Amino acid sequence: MAQTSRFSGAADTAWLDRLVEPILEPDLPIVDPHHHLWERDGNTYLMPELLTDMKSGHNIVATVFEECHSMYRTDGPEEEASLGETEFVTGLASDRACQRMVGRVDMMLGSRAKGLLERHIAVSGGRFTAIRQSTAWDGSDKVHKVVPTPEMLRDVTFRQGVACLAPLHIAFDAWVYHPQIQEVAELAAAFPNTQIVLNHVGSPILGGPYASMRDQVFVDWRASMAALSRHPNVTVKLGALPIRLPGSTANRDLPPSSEEVATAWRPWLETCIELFGADRCMFESNFPVQKRWCSYAVVWNAFKRIASGASAAEKAALFAGTASRVYRLD
Repeated sequence: MAQTSRFSGAADTAWLDRLVEPILEPDLPIVDPHHHLWERDGNTYLMPELLTDMKSGHNIVATVFEECHSMYRTDGPEEEASLGETEFVTGLASDRACQRMVGRVDMMLGSRAKGLLERHIAVSGGRFTAIRQSTAWDGSDKVHKVVPTPEMLRDVTFRQGVACLAPLHIAFDAWVYHPQIQEVAELAAAFPNTQIVLNHVGSPILGGPYASMRDQVFVDWRASMAALSRHPNVTVKLGALPIRLPGSTANRDLPPSSEEVATAWRPWLETCIELFGADRCMFESNFPVQKRWCSYAVVWNAFKRIASGASAAEKAALFAGTASRVYRLD
């Protein structure tokens, strides 16, 4: 199998199936608070694929869909295009899969965002409990810019949109790179009644211009996370980090084991739990993106290895409780 098929789009399921692990703590209830559904670039991950992964042996009691510009409307006003994604997810949702969803409404609409948020809530039948507007940006040309301009979280009009969230009990998912974590802290301070969820432990950049300074990246990232943790309305999703292993992962006969994934992620995830506490952290699968490197069974085994020393109450929060509270699951 060519390397590009494994790391440039669709997951190589035959490669992933070569590694089978016993499921650790199979009865532990899990809410997966971050997965996508899409059909793009040869990568199909819709309800059949999700349900197959949910049957991996872990006790997945509910999931939360995360916006990904999927199935947007192709006609009508541009600001209403994301209603197509909410309609799509609502039409597929079951009692467990996509019990809640993180959708998208453009906060640059300012105060006009309120009416559109209410429409998403109505269309979703109440599943729509958060929005994500990704603002990841870095000054280096070697780092992918999710948005074309920096400091969107500081924009006055953007914040007028964010002001519409708390009255509707809508949380805000933030996807930024690690040099932008301070911006998330400022947003949390400005809107203390809004639940803010930092995605992917703040996405530390470990490649490109930062590849030769990973130790310093960790130091800088930890300092920013310590400052962010002082804001009680912020929670953190734990996962979606690169798996740094000796040699080329793409040329391995077997995908990474849960022990290898846990070893690669442990310093970052344990630091988050130390700073924020288990009741403000939640493990996330980030499927199908993470599926390019390991299976659903392996990624949740890795989280269970990382949390092996936690108390029963802490595990309950990390694997289900925090996500249930933030996204208002039954």
